[in-house]
Amino acid sequence: MASDPYQSFGRIKPDKRRAVSPEEGLARIGDGPLADGFLPFGKGLSYGDSCHNDAGQLIDMGQADRILSFDTQTGLLDAEAGVDLQAIIAQCGPHGWFLPVTPGTRFVTLGGAIANDVHGKNHHRRGTFGAHVESLTIARSDSGIREISARKEAELFHATIGGMGLTGVILSARLRMMPVRSLDVVQTITPFDTIGDYLAMAEEADAKNEYAVAWIDQLASGAKQGRGVLLAANHAESGSKGDAAPGQARLSVPFQPPINVLNRPFLKLFNGAYRFSQIRKAGAPIRTSWQSYFYPLDSVRNWNRLYGPKGLYQHQSVVPYETAADALPALLDAAQKEQAGSFLTVLKRFGEMGRAGLIGFARPGYTLTLDFPNQGERTRRLMDRLDAITVAAGGAVNPYKDARMSPRTFKAGFPDWAKLEAMRDPCLISDYWRRTAIVLKQDG
Repeated sequence: MASDPYQSFGRIKPDKRRAVSPEEGLARIGDGPLADGFLPFGKGLSYGDSCHNDAGQLIDMGQADRILSFDTQTGLLDAEAGVDLQAIIAQCGPHGWFLPVTPGTRFVTLGGAIANDVHGKNHHRRGTFGAHVESLTIARSDSGIREISARKEAELFHATIGGMGLTGVILSARLRMMPVRSLDVVQTITPFDTIGDYLAMAEEADAKNEYAVAWIDQLASGAKQGRGVLLAANHAESGSKGDAAPGQARLSVPFQPPINVLNRPFLKLFNGAYRFSQIRKAGAPIRTSWQSYFYPLDSVRNWNRLYGPKGLYQHQSVVPYETAADALPALLDAAQKEQAGSFLTVLKRFGEMGRAGLIGFARPGYTLTLDFPNQGERTRRLMDRLDAITVAAGGAVNPYKDARMSPRTFKAGFPDWAKLEAMRDPCLISDYWRRTAIVLKQDG
């Protein structure tokens, strides 16, 4: 998690931020529009500035973290917005229920998962997190507390899912959990040599498995470019429902190194070692703990500090099925030409599920995630180049993880932005929204 309680995970902007309690925040937005506004804040695990409001104040929703009820027969969970996913797993797992969709960390809050409409390794089966939200209770400055769902105020409900916390303060949610025989998974590892090889096997892997994700050796070049391993899995048929306790991180980065530790020489060694270790396990199904498969980086607390004092940028793109064969190698090429090394390079296939929210990121296609240490203008130029490749391929860049995309890039990937702006609570605003949607609105 971020070391500063009100910092984003990318740590690009080190400024100290101001926050108020949920009670104070709700009272103050009830007084009407404010010039600098408020923004609900969970745990700051967005990589960019969608969780920042430097001109105004944050509302610390992490303080509202109670599980209100859980029906062990139906799997319906009611909880406050500040409860995190690990608490939900601990409550529901022993009864044979798991999150229907989970991102790569279990420290995300329920409200954050909804506001960002997060996706996981099973989009082809379950869609995004918002598809499993039955109802929401939100507070708006212009109309007070409202209960909304797909059947009651549907337009506002769908705008709130993936709405970046801007359509009202999410107070609580009802979530439908997924029944499982075990939290653990049985995983099959399949190496591949090129992006083309991966594309040839990805759809079949999705058809046979609940979960599928690929790791890419981003520094491999030439004929080796795009090599990696596909990690496909299904929940085990028995056992491990009772072992839902989150446990403690096995490792920790206790202080901020003065430099980026995850440099190119280190990454070459790491990628080679990781690929070798995975290939050794390829072929036969392997039972794997749910913690290791879904949340491998949660075992290292404050791992983002390894990127050095300037922080990191994450670029996540999605490109259509039809253009992926050209666009994905082009994205890897662009990073290679800049000699930029990505510690964690992940490739997934999104299914053909419809959007749960008004402006959600996940859509049919392939999504590539790259992490880069912040090297100032050089890194921003690379990110702009990655944006251009993505947009030219008919794709979109993930706004929930972004810290620098242009208004034009945002508009290209999210043409319904103006509809969200029209439903935005006049008291709620973020740094991301100021530099993208508000600029677009002012430009006409």
